Amino acid sequence: MKGVRRAAVLAALATLPLGVLPAVASAAPEGPVFKDGEAQPVFNAKDVVRESLWVRAPVDSDRDGKDDEVYTEVVRQTATDRGLKVPVVFFNSPYFSGGNDVANHNVDVELYVPNRRGGYDKRDGSRLKAQADERIAAAVGPNAGPITSARYESYFISRGFAMVYAESLGTGKSTGCPTSGGRNETIGSRSVIDWLNGRTTARDASGRTVRAGWTTGKVGMMGVSYNGTLPNAVASTGVQGLEAIVPIAAISSWYDYYRANGAVVAPGTYQGEDVDVLAEYVHTRADREICKPVLAALTAEQDRVTGDYSPFWDERNYVKDASKVRAAVLAVHGLSDWNVKTKNVAQWYEALRNNGVEHKIWLHQSGHTDPDTLRSAEWRRTINRWFSHYLYGVDNGIEKEPKSTIQREDLKTWVDEADWPAPGTSKAKLHPWAGGTAKGALQSSAVPGRPVVESLRDDSSKLAEDLVDLPRSGNRLSYATRASTTPLRLSGTPSVDLAISFDRPAANVTALLVDRGPDGRSHVITRGWADPQNRSDLDRTKPVKPGETYRLRVDLQPQDYVVPAGHSVEFVLLSSDYDYTLRPKPGAGLSIDLTSTTVELPVVGGVPALRRSVG
Repeated sequence: MKGVRRAAVLAALATLPLGVLPAVASAAPEGPVFKDGEAQPVFNAKDVVRESLWVRAPVDSDRDGKDDEVYTEVVRQTATDRGLKVPVVFFNSPYFSGGNDVANHNVDVELYVPNRRGGYDKRDGSRLKAQADERIAAAVGPNAGPITSARYESYFISRGFAMVYAESLGTGKSTGCPTSGGRNETIGSRSVIDWLNGRTTARDASGRTVRAGWTTGKVGMMGVSYNGTLPNAVASTGVQGLEAIVPIAAISSWYDYYRANGAVVAPGTYQGEDVDVLAEYVHTRADREICKPVLAALTAEQDRVTGDYSPFWDERNYVKDASKVRAAVLAVHGLSDWNVKTKNVAQWYEALRNNGVEHKIWLHQSGHTDPDTLRSAEWRRTINRWFSHYLYGVDNGIEKEPKSTIQREDLKTWVDEADWPAPGTSKAKLHPWAGGTAKGALQSSAVPGRPVVESLRDDSSKLAEDLVDLPRSGNRLSYATRASTTPLRLSGTPSVDLAISFDRPAANVTALLVDRGPDGRSHVITRGWADPQNRSDLDRTKPVKPGETYRLRVDLQPQDYVVPAGHSVEFVLLSSDYDYTLRPKPGAGLSIDLTSTTVELPVVGGVPALRRSVG
């Protein structure tokens, strides 16, 4: 096609008198090419225009009397200077300028008891967040060179998408303050989309106005972890121009990142991290004094004492605003991600589906990472077709395809299904039988007769995985099915409904679901936590009276898992979870009434499948 256009231009020039130039002498601008519904690499990824600018955001989070500004970098094809208009793939991050050395909170503390004095301190020490968050610059402070994504920039530029990068408020060259998911960060990120659509202004380093006349205004956002959480946040505002997002390992509610059913919990491998710690880590703007009051407020408002849900957490809950989402959402998560736990993707996906938002879910077997690291050609093909359809309007049918893609346990097989949890899934109950200090049974039938009570005593110094493998222990209760005769697939959210009492007014409650192989090896399928003081309401602490029995439901983290034939399923109850919960001194006693305690599993095939497999 390009050759035909060039020949036509030459033929027109040949008809002109010598010395006469046409009004427009340049060839028509290049354009994208699509094949089989995918954008093709027809642009030179090095033949680009780079721009640095600051976008005005209508918020003053650093309280200096001026609107905050978002530092932004644009990478676009030179053809956009000749009239080509292209959509944008937008990466927003607080990590482009690295991070600070910050101490985590001390977790070796006593639990809160209403009407008693309590508190917590910070432990001396430091930590650095993992590279899995796809940090692009390592130096602390405003980045010195251009921002780039080594993984995706050439891929998208060569296929006709411009790349836009922005530093979150309070980080790098942006003004404002970081607040770990707060409203100001969402507004800052949204403002870049507003600028791309002519609804706000931007300036360059000299103060000159910069406009985005080169773009169609259609934007897709993507990123991993915090970088993937920002797309969720911005989409929840319903901003026009954001057509599609790909949140990877992303948070949908910050409460469910740092809390669980009233309990203070940690992201996997970051014991003691919280909203304030993360904000201090990413606070890399040059002038940091101005944000000290804002960061101090985070420490007070996050409330590591009661763990209650509050307006602070509600501001950081995007699930409640799923009805506002206009963008098509390709939600991506690792089934082994214990940093951003799977509840975040499961509840977000369900809310989007319930509100009629275009949606697809992609689940892989790895942890807190970009599926591109799995070297799956299908992954690149999927994001290409996603953005080609929603940003360029290519009719490739991706919106009509199965909504769920799951990598199975062999790491080779990818399965497409109509939706997730898997069709045909329903709840099936199991009941624990006596013997839990060693290993009691877990059966379809309930324990008959009068109450049967079994007890454990907390030892927060022991790893949950070690307690699971002890043949006998007073620090946990364990109940197992017989070995399965057929594979048993779980898809969704397991839960336990406990009839439980305590000998103290405060205790952690931890529930585990375990796969036990015929060789005796164990694997924790999923886990969940709760504070019994929040047994009725997440936003209200109620005292626990020692010796009184309470109903306590503990939802475990959602999962999609196949228990192989010959393996058994175990329910393990303990109190503190060394790697995740606060760790009070050992000694709290917990007792459960087996006759009124149930384990509920999301089984593909429901009760009949469960009974065929484990009885």
